[in-house]
Amino acid sequence: MTSSSRIRSNAKLTAIGSYVPDRKLTNADLERLVDTNDEWIVQRTGISERCMSAPGQFTSDLCIEAVADLQRRYNVQLEDVDYIIVSTTTPDMPFPSVSARVQQAFNIQACGAIDLQAACAGFTAALQNANGLLLSGIARKVLVIGADTMTKITDYTDRTTCILFGDGAGAVLVEADDDREGDLLASYSVTTGAGGHHVYLTGLSEKIGEHELQNPGKIVQNGREVYKWAVSTVPVGIEQLLERVGLTVADIDWFVPHSANMRIIESICERSGIPVERTLASLKHYGNTSSATIPLALDLAVRDNKLQQGQLVLLYGFGAGLTQAGVLLRWEL
Repeated sequence: MTSSSRIRSNAKLTAIGSYVPDRKLTNADLERLVDTNDEWIVQRTGISERCMSAPGQFTSDLCIEAVADLQRRYNVQLEDVDYIIVSTTTPDMPFPSVSARVQQAFNIQACGAIDLQAACAGFTAALQNANGLLLSGIARKVLVIGADTMTKITDYTDRTTCILFGDGAGAVLVEADDDREGDLLASYSVTTGAGGHHVYLTGLSEKIGEHELQNPGKIVQNGREVYKWAVSTVPVGIEQLLERVGLTVADIDWFVPHSANMRIIESICERSGIPVERTLASLKHYGNTSSATIPLALDLAVRDNKLQQGQLVLLYGFGAGLTQAGVLLRWEL
């Protein structure tokens, strides 16, 4: 791998934390709501249970708990954080931002705060943006959070979507280190806006192009079309990302895709040539938590001592938009 083939980066990951609500929504619970059963759900999604936020618990609350977990475990200072980026599809409200609520909770002064909306590709997109802030000198220390309360926008009469989603948050601290190469080695982004009507949540508009929107305030998904798009295009994106640094899938120690459902992950692995046993996922007990799936999977692997220093880790988010964002990093935490 030559230095000219890598993206520029001075970013290093220095801490990680996560949080999921205590309340569980099991497959047995869903059997009482819609026409489904545990065997059917596990076979098609790989999900056994999900975490569900309380009625008065929102995305900012999950973010604050994840950052507090990060702070406790790594004993890091947050007072000098220069920027907070929260990736979420389910903010507490349009404004003030979730990131502003996090800033307030930790009393961080002189700090920029933005919410980023790239759905299930949001956490990896946020890492890309954090790297740019560090390289530009605008920031030296960035808090990146992926969090969603998907159960609050799930239609529990729709058996095709209600089995998928859960709530959670994951956070990483990313700092500038000018004395060595950054942890981020390669990056990839692509968007297919023409497919946006296949998965959406209504807002001010009731149309996407010529497509009339349905079920206001709840997530609507054409699972068949999203599956076809993901399994046909994500392997191409993975190949192109790795080509930029002269690597192949054989060089990757861990693959961390968005935990949409296990069948999608298996199909992507099969078409990419990545052994499924080298994937990290968070869906079995957490469900599809959108922006949070990748940081939750990373933190689960940290707690299980799977991630080792020096390993190559490929993060790849994909979802509504239709948007993809991938990041290759060398794990040094």
